Amino acid sequence: MTSTDFVVARNDLEQCKLIESAIPDAAALPADALLLKVERFAFTANNITYAVMGDELKYWQIFPAPQGFGNIPVWGFGEVIASKHPNIPAGERLFGYFPMATHLVIEATDVSKRGLRDGASHRQGVAPVYNAYARVTGDPAYADRQGDYQALLRPLFMLSFLVDDFLAENDDFGARTVLLSSASSKTAFGLAHLLHTRGRKVIGLTSGGNTGFVTSLGCYDEVVTYDRVTSLPSNAPVAFVDMAGNSALRAGLHRHFGDQMKCSVRVGLTHRATDADEGALPGAKPRWFFAPDHIRKRAKDWGPGGIEQRFGAAWSGFAPLLERSLTVVESRGPEAVRRVYLDTLTGRIPPEQGHMLSLLG
Repeated sequence: MTSTDFVVARNDLEQCKLIESAIPDAAALPADALLLKVERFAFTANNITYAVMGDELKYWQIFPAPQGFGNIPVWGFGEVIASKHPNIPAGERLFGYFPMATHLVIEATDVSKRGLRDGASHRQGVAPVYNAYARVTGDPAYADRQGDYQALLRPLFMLSFLVDDFLAENDDFGARTVLLSSASSKTAFGLAHLLHTRGRKVIGLTSGGNTGFVTSLGCYDEVVTYDRVTSLPSNAPVAFVDMAGNSALRAGLHRHFGDQMKCSVRVGLTHRATDADEGALPGAKPRWFFAPDHIRKRAKDWGPGGIEQRFGAAWSGFAPLLERSLTVVESRGPEAVRRVYLDTLTGRIPPEQGHMLSLLG
C-alpha cells in the first residue's frame, strides 16, 4: 500500500505535485503509534496563510516533505486503520490537524476519553493546539454537515474569537468602529459577527464582486469596496484588522485616518502582495496577532476549560449564520485537490463556498 501526499514548492506556491510513499505495515508500527486514513479535510484561504508563513511560524515542520517542498497543514478527519495503542481501537475517528495526504502515522500520547496528542519529536516546536486530536466517533457535533462546519470554520472562528477577545480586553483601543479587510473571508465574518454582537460598528472592506455576499451576511454595518476606502470619514477613532496582508491598502488606510487609527492588527496574509519593510505609517504601529500567545494568556487567566466554555457559547451563536450563508462543496481525488488549491491560491473561490476535500478517489 502507498500513501499519496500533495506538496507545494516553498518558494513558488503555484508549483505543486503528488508524491507517493510506502505505508508502514501495521505490524511494524512502533508502540503507541496509530496509522490513520485521512478521510476528508477543509481547505480555505487560511491554509494559504499557513503556506506563506510556513518558515516563520514553523508550519512546514509539522508534516515533513522533500527538500524545497512543503505539505500544507489542514483541519479534517481521519480514521484509525491500525493501532498499537491499547486504548485506541481501529475504526476510531479523530478530528485535528492533518497533512494534505491519504495517510498519516502519529505517536499517540496524553490519551484521554476526549482526545490525544501526537508526541512525534518533529512536531513539538509548534503550538500545542496543532498536535491535539479530538476523539469524535459518534459525536453528532462532528457528524455529516455539522462536521464539515467544524472543519471549515471552527479553527477560523477560534481565531475570530481570540482577536475579538484581544480587542475587547483593550476596550478596542478607544475605537467604536472596526474596519475588516477581506470582509468576505470566513475569519473576517466570524469576527464581524462577534463585534456586531457586542455593539461595535463594523465596516467590511471588500472587492466589488464580493459586495453582495458580504452585505447579505447581516453582520456588517457598512460595506465599502477597496477603491472607496478614502471616502470613509476620518474624524473618529477606528481599529483596523487586516485579514488580507495588502501593504498598499494598509498604508492607504493609515495615511487616511492618521492619528485616528488607534489599532492596526495583522491577522492574515491571503493577498500575498505585502512589503517586508513598508516603513513607518501614521497612527498605531501595525502588529501581528499570534493566536497561540493569546491562547496561553487566556488559559492562565481563565483556568482549565475556560477557553472552551466561552468559545462554545460563541460558536453556538455563530452556527446559524453558517447554515444560512455557506454552501459546502465536496470534491475527491488528486485532480480535484489540485484545482481547489490553485483556485484558492489565486482567489477564484466564491466566498459563499466552503470546500471539503479528499485525496482518496
